Amino acid sequence: MTSFNLQNIVRQHILSLAPYSSARDEYTGKEGIFLDANENPIGSATPENWNRYPDPYQWAIKEKLAPLKGCRPSQIFLGNGSDEPIDLIIRLTCEPIEDNIIILPPTYGMYEVSASVNNVEIQKINLTSDYQIDTYKVLEAINPKTKLIFICSPNNPTGNVIDRKAILTIIENFQQGIVIVDEAYNDFADEPSFIPELDKFSNVMVLQTFSKAWGLASLRLGMAFAGEELIKLLNKIKYPYNINGLTQKALLENISNVDFVKTSVKTLNQNRESLISELKTLPITEKIYPSDANFLLVRFTEAKRIFDYLIEQKLIVRDRSKVVLCDNSLRISVGTEEENLHLINLLKQYKPLNS
Repeated sequence: MTSFNLQNIVRQHILSLAPYSSARDEYTGKEGIFLDANENPIGSATPENWNRYPDPYQWAIKEKLAPLKGCRPSQIFLGNGSDEPIDLIIRLTCEPIEDNIIILPPTYGMYEVSASVNNVEIQKINLTSDYQIDTYKVLEAINPKTKLIFICSPNNPTGNVIDRKAILTIIENFQQGIVIVDEAYNDFADEPSFIPELDKFSNVMVLQTFSKAWGLASLRLGMAFAGEELIKLLNKIKYPYNINGLTQKALLENISNVDFVKTSVKTLNQNRESLISELKTLPITEKIYPSDANFLLVRFTEAKRIFDYLIEQKLIVRDRSKVVLCDNSLRISVGTEEENLHLINLLKQYKPLNS
């Protein structure tokens, strides 16, 4: 088995690329008269002053975040949602037209979109009927031009945790590229994160987000965790000030509020189980797939018609019926007790086509 070498995976012109040097790269101090960045010295057109550029590397956040995640600040990349590091890792490693990535449908759609935008070939190895990895087929699909494998666990849109042994098998046998483990919904699952494995496996990048359990979707802040060398390269090619000052300030002031996260996870997981119990009683429910996330994938008798009916009632879910292996299925986010009760009442009132 070949050993992992990041220098062989990164596109060669990026290794020699001279990154953009911002004003805050050249002077990182907080004190002084700043006449270096062409900012407005008078202030802002808002009650608060946002006239100065923010820290381009968000070090204050990373210093506080690292102990929460069990890693070093230098192993953290912060992006505009998880979508930014997804796009960056493809641009960092994949030559357009030449290289390819592997994704495991049904899965998060942005892996395919980002690859397509960058003109990178996509190999699709479907999950099994119980939404687990077909390890043999994945390993068989790897060719000399395969650079990345994306694994979402808990998986979106199915909600289930992917078997850890299968993920480890792929990591151990794919030393020519990087395995991205997307843990956006990990807070809701009992499965441990892969972040503690980063020092053992240098070919792994872990994605997490503040959008779900933290309730900060509007701030657009995603996290990527990897070895220091890979993080430095992501920082090399990102936009200079990719995380705005308002987002950094809001997170810094509230990052210690882990009690909210724990309470949210506990409440939503309880609501999920109650919702499952109610859905099981409905004749229109055919199957509720196991979930380790804050949503359910549910197969109904007439999914598209039920979806349209709920939309008419101003209750919005996601129709996943056209997604591979998700026939006649709707994805339902777990709501508050009141929201879930309203959903169930609407579904009880639904009249099937042949009733």
